[in-house]
Amino acid sequence: MISPDQDRRIPVTLLTGFLGAGKTTLLNYLLRQPEMARAAVLINEFGTIPVDHHLVTRIDDDLILLDSGCICCTVRSDLSRSLTELFMRSLRREIPPINRVIIETTGLADPAPVIYTLMEDFFVAERFRMDGVLTAVDSTLAQEQLARHPEPVKQVVMADRLLLTKCDLADAGQLEALGAVLSRLNPGAAQLQLRQGELQPAAVMGCGLYDPGGKTREVGDWLAEERVREAARQHHEHAHTHHHDPDRHDALVHSFALTFDTPLPWAFFADAMAALLESRGEHILRVKGLLNVSGDPRPRIVQCVQHVMYPASSLEAWPETAPCNDRRSRLVFIVRDLPKTVVEQAFAMFCGVRDQG
Repeated sequence: MISPDQDRRIPVTLLTGFLGAGKTTLLNYLLRQPEMARAAVLINEFGTIPVDHHLVTRIDDDLILLDSGCICCTVRSDLSRSLTELFMRSLRREIPPINRVIIETTGLADPAPVIYTLMEDFFVAERFRMDGVLTAVDSTLAQEQLARHPEPVKQVVMADRLLLTKCDLADAGQLEALGAVLSRLNPGAAQLQLRQGELQPAAVMGCGLYDPGGKTREVGDWLAEERVREAARQHHEHAHTHHHDPDRHDALVHSFALTFDTPLPWAFFADAMAALLESRGEHILRVKGLLNVSGDPRPRIVQCVQHVMYPASSLEAWPETAPCNDRRSRLVFIVRDLPKTVVEQAFAMFCGVRDQG
């Protein structure tokens, strides 16, 4: 396992959010901060110019235009070529050295293909690493947008941090109601209330994939197991006491946690996850977990996005604080239109275990 100090790959932050959420305002403020002096930015918007080999166009020392249309609509090869050309230009000293990449997506983009590219493209994965998904949420319009459109729902549930924009234009009641909706959709994501687009660099760095060597995040917070269980309970109660409009997307997105008391053979667990991701990957938005593996004294970190399972890594030791100090395996799923029983059946079939939470 490579420690953060040894990992020389360039961290990539994905800034997403629905149309009009204020992503560009956030980005403009962020880039004025001295900590972002060596950050490169890929701007992804719908363009009228056909795609050609000049995919990445130089704007200035900070901004690069990715004008091939929406990232999730133009096949992952476009993003791969963009990052490759960016790296090579920096290597040839055609542009200043970079220490971070921020990708601002169109408001209709799906974050998953970006994450997949950073994992599966060999050249890119050797030089860049995913450092988190930030989703901008318009605090004045988000509840209506979440009810009417599938894109912002997916952007919210894929986020590592939720940036509530335009909070100076919303009242306390709006913010409280929105916070409750976002907590049901993504209990594990921190919610940051922003005013006038003031986004600090600390909100960007190290917010995503759990860093085994990091000192700023507790495992319990990362898993957010209790928040997930409470959100699942509320989702269940709400579903059985209200009639849902079938077009309301948040009725289909929910989270749940699985807990296993006994250590699991890694091969059997990997087979179970592979079967789930292959057959139901489009319904599995995020998976986070800490696993007690048979014969391994260290806890193994499990992270998945849709069809992709990240390479496994391990903590040096089990956490000393609750809830993870009991050494039980814990998995948190955020899914869309996927019953918990389907996931439980996979682990019962391959590993012979059932949820004991």
